[in-house]
Amino acid sequence: MSGDDSAAATQYLPPVAGGAPAGGAPVPPPPYQAPLGGAPAQGERPPPSEFDGLFRASAASAAASGAAGPGHVPPPRAPHVAAPHVAPPQPAPVSPPPRRKLPTAAIVGIVVAGCAVAGLAAGALLSGGGGDEKKDTPQNAAVSSETPGDAPKGDDGGKKEPSASADPADPAVAQAKALDALLKDSNNSRDAVIKAVDSTRSCKDLDKSASDLRDAAKQRDGLVTRLQKTAIDKLPNSAELSAQLTKAWQSSSSADTHYAAWAGEVGGKHGCVKGHARPSGESAAGDRASGDATAAKKAAADLWNPIAKKYGLSQHSWAQL
Repeated sequence: MSGDDSAAATQYLPPVAGGAPAGGAPVPPPPYQAPLGGAPAQGERPPPSEFDGLFRASAASAAASGAAGPGHVPPPRAPHVAAPHVAPPQPAPVSPPPRRKLPTAAIVGIVVAGCAVAGLAAGALLSGGGGDEKKDTPQNAAVSSETPGDAPKGDDGGKKEPSASADPADPAVAQAKALDALLKDSNNSRDAVIKAVDSTRSCKDLDKSASDLRDAAKQRDGLVTRLQKTAIDKLPNSAELSAQLTKAWQSSSSADTHYAAWAGEVGGKHGCVKGHARPSGESAAGDRASGDATAAKKAAADLWNPIAKKYGLSQHSWAQL
């Protein structure tokens, strides 16, 4: 084999493990590894101190750089769990302060005071009620002024009061007493007139009704005659009082006369329709005269009652004249 062939043959030889490197350089010994027990085995030579420093420097540099050494396994990470949602704490409800109870004595005092006030109010209502007199209403057509319920029956129309000036020497006292007696008699035929007019409207007792009405007219005429013979010139507003009384009684007499004639008509043929009197000219004339009598009686009562109060005599409502 020639020299070139030997060189080519040796060029592809693989390196020998553990052998020297090419070029004849010495192979450094492998680094020393301490046994697992930490102490060298018997017969083994401990590593030189320079190797120990070398390994310590390598370990420090590896820790500083964060690189893991051979065989280092990072600790397993726990799975990420989202934190549960916790609602913010609600403020605790503030309870209202407890009410202070009134002492028993105070409650009793309040109840007693309330009862006293209620009693006073009820007493005021009872004492003040009933003082209003019934107001007079105008009479309708075909209705006499002498209707029931206008005023309480009886001679005395009002309460007598103590006389403010009862001097017997005063001529007005005697005149007032004389007129008072006449006014008391003016109410005598009132009931008979009311009953006669009602019977005529319902077509009952027509003959008796007509007779009673004619008697009442005569009684009113007699009152006018007696008034003309009674001196009342010393009384306050005597002229006006005499005129109103005269007109009242004359108008009442006229009304009674017309109603009596109406009762005669009702008793004739076609005078009643289904138990009711048929209106006529006599009934209409009686209504007008009755309205005139009512107006005059109200005026006369307003003039007389102050006189009666002054001398302690009976007061009268207009329906009692």
